[in-house]
Amino acid sequence: MSTLTIFDSVPAQASGETQVPAAASRPIPAVLGADLQVPVKGGRLVGYANLDYAASAPCLEPVSAAVAAALPAYSSVHRGAGYASQLTTARYEQARHTVRAFVGARPDDAVIFTRNTTDATNLLAGCLPAGTTTVVFDTEHHASLLPWRKSVRLAPPAFPGEAVRAADEALAGIEGPKLLVVTAASNVTGELWPIAALAHIAHRHGARILVDAAQLVPHRRLNLTALDLDYVAFSGHKLYAPFGAGVLIGRRDWLADGEPYLKGGGAVRSVEEEAEWHDDPEPRHEAGTPNVLGAIALAAACDALTATGWTALVREEERLLARLRSGLASIEGVRELSLWGDDHPRVGIVSFTVDGYSAREVAEALSSQYGIGVRDGKFCAHPFVRHLLGRSGHDREDAGCEDGTTSAVRASIGIGTTQEHVDRLVEALRDLVSR
Repeated sequence: MSTLTIFDSVPAQASGETQVPAAASRPIPAVLGADLQVPVKGGRLVGYANLDYAASAPCLEPVSAAVAAALPAYSSVHRGAGYASQLTTARYEQARHTVRAFVGARPDDAVIFTRNTTDATNLLAGCLPAGTTTVVFDTEHHASLLPWRKSVRLAPPAFPGEAVRAADEALAGIEGPKLLVVTAASNVTGELWPIAALAHIAHRHGARILVDAAQLVPHRRLNLTALDLDYVAFSGHKLYAPFGAGVLIGRRDWLADGEPYLKGGGAVRSVEEEAEWHDDPEPRHEAGTPNVLGAIALAAACDALTATGWTALVREEERLLARLRSGLASIEGVRELSLWGDDHPRVGIVSFTVDGYSAREVAEALSSQYGIGVRDGKFCAHPFVRHLLGRSGHDREDAGCEDGTTSAVRASIGIGTTQEHVDRLVEALRDLVSR
């Protein structure tokens, strides 16, 4: 287990909160698989340098322990009279309260467990009032681009203020119900978006806002109430809880009026000639036996990060991120992708290209020769990656991409990332470009 400790405080950068020092320091929890050995060229085994956290983060030890503790009494939820069923139901509902507290949600906000962020976004899409127009930037993950019946897509903004202006103009021209959809932290560049300002603009035009927080919540504290957000979605597998759960959190009225996401047991009060659906959006949209262990795991991850304290996590990440970006910048032919420039705040995600190599060639070489795991492709954000690569003059053919256009390499860090991992990646790339 890591021994890094630091006095806890609440970082103001992403949450909008003031810093409040805590009374004690706590160690950063360890991840499972930190000692994983992988084969490389020549048959050697090396310690795995996992730099693919943005795709799926490893499991935290406290998360694994929480699931193991729940398994002996695992049973059905909500309708069982037996002790194990009652205990499992209590754990499941406590997970809902834990997740609500983790994001600083309002007391009356619905917390609906889903499979992942994509599932949560599609659930909300099915609950929008008739005629709702969605406003979404082309910088978004496909989960935010694709589910909407009626949408206005905005070009990638050149700077944060332009994002606010573009949203303002788009929302002003829309009649009827409207929803602004935006990421909190880009899954391509890691850059933080001005979600507080965008929420203000949305509400000024009578719109609501959905924030994709999948890439933010593993790295920064989020306070839904302080930011005045209407809906937030994120995934457990990004948050060190890879047990197949995600969550949609937000205002109840649209969710209570929307068509049940799944039709079946648990979503109904009674079934006669017609079904009488629950008015409460939580059971209404959680038909069937839910992913109880996934919810418990997600809550355990929330508890573990909260107990550690965000200052310790943020400072260690920023130290490693600065080392990684500095190392990449020192290698001729390696170019980092960015929408808003080198100095814009970001989480531990860096995408880049390497002159003379396709993204797939780089990723395969890093894995087979150096024991490093990264991501290559367009990261389920095709329009955004094309935009970034077009601007940087690297719009060339790349056999590593599904549709024959350019792709990039993404390195992402988190709990469990070490300085050796970062240095190994930098030296491996330096070695590749020197060949």
